[in-house]
Amino acid sequence: MENLNTLFNAGSVAIVGASNNVGKKGYEILQNLIQGDYKGNIYPINPKEAEIQGLTAYRSLTSIGTRVDLIVIVIPSKFVSAVLEEAGQLSIHHAVIITGGFREIGCDDLDAAMLAVAEKYKINIVGPNCQGVNYTPNKMCVSWPLIRGKGPMAIIAQSGTVAAQFGLIADKDSIGVSGLVSLGNKSGLTEIEFLEFFGTDPNTKAIALNLEGIKEGAKFLKLVKDILQQKPVIILKPGRTVKGMIAAQSHTKSIAGSDKIFDAACRQIGLIRADSIDELYDYTKILGFLSKPAGNRVQIITSSGGSGILATDIFEENDVDMVEINPELKRILSEKLPSHCVLSNPLDLTGDTDAARYETCVEEAINFNNSDMFLLIFGDPIPGAHEVVSRLRTKTDKPIIVCYLGGGKIEDEETQKMHLVGIPTFPTPTRAAKALAILCK
Repeated sequence: MENLNTLFNAGSVAIVGASNNVGKKGYEILQNLIQGDYKGNIYPINPKEAEIQGLTAYRSLTSIGTRVDLIVIVIPSKFVSAVLEEAGQLSIHHAVIITGGFREIGCDDLDAAMLAVAEKYKINIVGPNCQGVNYTPNKMCVSWPLIRGKGPMAIIAQSGTVAAQFGLIADKDSIGVSGLVSLGNKSGLTEIEFLEFFGTDPNTKAIALNLEGIKEGAKFLKLVKDILQQKPVIILKPGRTVKGMIAAQSHTKSIAGSDKIFDAACRQIGLIRADSIDELYDYTKILGFLSKPAGNRVQIITSSGGSGILATDIFEENDVDMVEINPELKRILSEKLPSHCVLSNPLDLTGDTDAARYETCVEEAINFNNSDMFLLIFGDPIPGAHEVVSRLRTKTDKPIIVCYLGGGKIEDEETQKMHLVGIPTFPTPTRAAKALAILCK
């Protein structure tokens, strides 16, 4: 684990295949490292250039003449083993290999040669055929796109695009990530080593996984079971169907295995499965921010009757109890709310509401032990929502989840403010209710 600490907290990075050509991946990765405000030493390697993106370029790793913690390789696959040999002689022990063209296209000989050199010099390999690594606490983005926002979630993904989309959503939501890892072919390091790292990483509160196949099933399940005692883990594993399994095997030569067996194993240890990127993100977000409620009784408070019905259906399908509103609470609220409000569950404040009505409802409801959590649906441009929810969180330890939709610019502003203070907010009632149902489980 000390080795992986050195990888993520590398004090110096060399980009083998760095470029001045905007269309090259070697350009983009170097640019992201620079623009991400990485504080360590950066060494572009390209024998054809004297300077790359304003930095002195080097002909080879040897010509740098000083210690390098991590190399990123973006050159044709036939040259990768030679670069690893040079790195090994210089006692460089971490390599992110962006380059494809190995066993995923049938070039097993190149894969074997690469691994032989890595074993000879004890070099940790990320990839090949991957989208790189991003660790925001070290401001080290040797991947694409550039994601700078620091946050509590890490994603370990076999698909670089899944990792990138997860990070982009978190960045847009002002939540951020602690780390992103694209495993690619995972010829060297696998999900096991990265789970061990993020499982003990103090910057990571929840871990998202995207895996097409798992090599060491028993070891994986035991490790995840242990990590689940400390922090949540959520997995998106495609290949549930026969054709999906075939597609997974052709993508990175993963052995997908029986989905029914995998699903049963997940249920046994309590590993939550997601069926889409949105679910992977939503579940990781809510589990990273909130603790499990004392029970499964929920009270919906909404300005949109239709949105409340959508959430109700999800709750009913997932055994979340849409409890009847307490008669005494109903009487109290009838004296404090306009007569056209629908005092039931969902509690419909109607479209003319302001944020203060939500505050009144929750303040009164917490005096009755009739619900374990609240879903607040702001279905219109309602300013001041984040101030209300922030105050309510100081008055109750019951989870408060927010759905904000139909609010235009005000919605965007309020959602960002909520995420900045750790209030999980969702763009649709369906996604909010599904995430809350997962929190209950």
